[in-house]
Amino acid sequence: MYRRNTCKERLKAGRKVLGCWTALGCAPVVELLGFTGFDYLLLDQEHGLGDLGSLAVQLQAMSATPATSVVRVQWNDQVVLKRVLDAGVEGVMIPLVETAEEARAAVASCRYPPNGRRGAAASSARASNYGMAADYVATCADNLLVVLQIESEKGVQNIEEILKVEGIDVMFIGPHDLSGTVGQLGNLKHPEVAALIERAERAILASAIPMGTVPHPGSTALQMFERGYSFVNAGSDVSRLRDSSLADVRAFRAAYGA
Repeated sequence: MYRRNTCKERLKAGRKVLGCWTALGCAPVVELLGFTGFDYLLLDQEHGLGDLGSLAVQLQAMSATPATSVVRVQWNDQVVLKRVLDAGVEGVMIPLVETAEEARAAVASCRYPPNGRRGAAASSARASNYGMAADYVATCADNLLVVLQIESEKGVQNIEEILKVEGIDVMFIGPHDLSGTVGQLGNLKHPEVAALIERAERAILASAIPMGTVPHPGSTALQMFERGYSFVNAGSDVSRLRDSSLADVRAFRAAYGA
């Protein structure tokens, strides 16, 4: 269902938005999470389960909720982005952007010619209500949320040039992959990792582009917002099921043993 992108509107108005990862590829799960009040759900097609067919069903389930749908694609690939966009997603997250050239290619893949290189199939795509959303072609670029991930040392070194690329709506720091690129996977407190994150944060905050991330170890989503982030993923379908289940089982075992 083509509709106003309320998450993008909130960000453009200077507001903060809260989201949740979904990795299980399950339509009832995203439907449930969509009704809880998250501003957006991030459907992970890079590391999560599911394919294009299951994605379409998840998007259908989400269309009855107020949450904005954002899909993290597998790669900065024109064909992958074309198919996800035609399926009707309201936002895309593109991983491992390391140069301004790669950022421009990502944005171009999300726009129709002459402003981009997205293949034109609006007359039959789900994204345009199967050709029945009369204003789709004219408005879809402005309505789409484009999130680029900075998650490598090289990306941080090029952050100032990347931020100059027109069409980026959120610059999302991926701290765990970033730490791995300097041989400190998961060790966000290592001085080299912390310095890279801080450099990226300073550059993004100095720009007009909202900054996104996940809560860093030992920090909450609210603390990340206080640090200057505007787009934060708080947990996931996996972590919510896992952690609450483990807590119940551990409490039971502690009280009654095996």
